[in-house]
Amino acid sequence: MARLSQLAADPQTARRGDIYLAVATLYQSQAIRLSERERRLMREILLRLSSDVEMAIRISLAERLAEDDQAPSELILLLADDRIEVARPILLRSRILTDEDLLTLLDHLGEEHLVACAERSHIGERVCASLAQNQSQSVLVALVRNATAQINPQTFETLIEKSKEIAALQGPLAHRADLPASLALRMCDWVSDTLRAHIRLSYPQISAAAEQKLDAATRFVQSPAPSVTPGGSKLVDKLAGAGQLKAGFLLRVLHQGQLDLFDIAFARLLGLEPEQVSQILHRSGVVPLALACRGVGIDRCVFSTVYSLSRQAIGAAPMLTVAEITQADTAFESFTKAEALGRVRALAGTLS
Repeated sequence: MARLSQLAADPQTARRGDIYLAVATLYQSQAIRLSERERRLMREILLRLSSDVEMAIRISLAERLAEDDQAPSELILLLADDRIEVARPILLRSRILTDEDLLTLLDHLGEEHLVACAERSHIGERVCASLAQNQSQSVLVALVRNATAQINPQTFETLIEKSKEIAALQGPLAHRADLPASLALRMCDWVSDTLRAHIRLSYPQISAAAEQKLDAATRFVQSPAPSVTPGGSKLVDKLAGAGQLKAGFLLRVLHQGQLDLFDIAFARLLGLEPEQVSQILHRSGVVPLALACRGVGIDRCVFSTVYSLSRQAIGAAPMLTVAEITQADTAFESFTKAEALGRVRALAGTLS
C-alpha cells in the first residue's frame, strides 16, 4: 500500500494509467478483505489519479464494473461522480447504486448526469420526485419517457404543471400508461388536438358530462382573455364556480397585460381582497410573490415570468437579482402549498 502511494505521485501519465487499473482491480477483487484504512488509501489513490488517467481507461473500467454486482460501492460511487463519459454506464446500469446513493448524487451532479439518472431502469419514487423538481427540459423529458420510472401521483402533478410551459413534456406524459386519469384530463386544457384525442381514447371512463366540460375548457383556453370591466369580478366568480379558475388563466391574462383582472383572479384563489393582493404582489418584495404563487399552484419554473410581467406592468425593474432568485427558491422549497397560502394570508392581515 505504501508503495502504491509513492507510485501515484509519478508524473508519467502512462504509468499512472497502469497504477489506476491495478489499484481498481485490486479494490474490486479484494474489497471484502481490505481494512478500512486500506480501502480509504485506495480511494484516495484513485481519486488523485483519475484526472490524469486517459478517458478510455476510465470508461473501460466503468463499463466493466457496471455489470459487476459484487463491485465495491465506494468504487462505483467514485466512477458515478466522474465525467459523464465515465459515469454514464454506472448511472444507467450498475445495480450497486441504491436510491439513497442516487439521491445523494443528485444534489451536485450536472445536467448530463441527471439525464442518465432519469433514464436508469426502475428508479424509485423518491428519485423521480427529486428529478421532477429540476428545471432542465432534457432531464424532465428523459424521466417522463422512462416507462419503468416509478412516478407517484404527486410527482405526476408536478410534471403536469410543468407541461404547461414545456411542450416537449406533453406527448410523453399523455402516452404514459400509469398517468392518473384525473391528471390526464387536466392536460386537455392546454395540449394539442391530437393529444387531446389520444387522452380521450385512452381513458374511456370519461363520461358525456366530462366530455362537455373538456370542450368548454378547450374553448375557454383558446379564446382571447376578456378585457377587464366592472364585471371582472363576475367573470372570476363564474370561472371559479365552473372549476376553471386556475393558474393557467392567471398566466394568460398576465401575458396579455390585464393586470387588474390578474389581481382579481389571484385574490379569489388566495381568498384575499384585490387591494391586499396588489400590495403583496407588486410592492412587498419577491418572497410574498413567491409564496403567493406557491399557494395557488403556480410552478417554480414559471415564477420568473410572473415576476417579470407583474413588475413590467407597474413600471418596476423586471429582472430578478441573484439574491432574489435564491429567496424565491427557498420560498418554493420550504413550504407546502397550504403553508405558503397561510403565510400570504397572515401577511395580508398586517397590511393597512
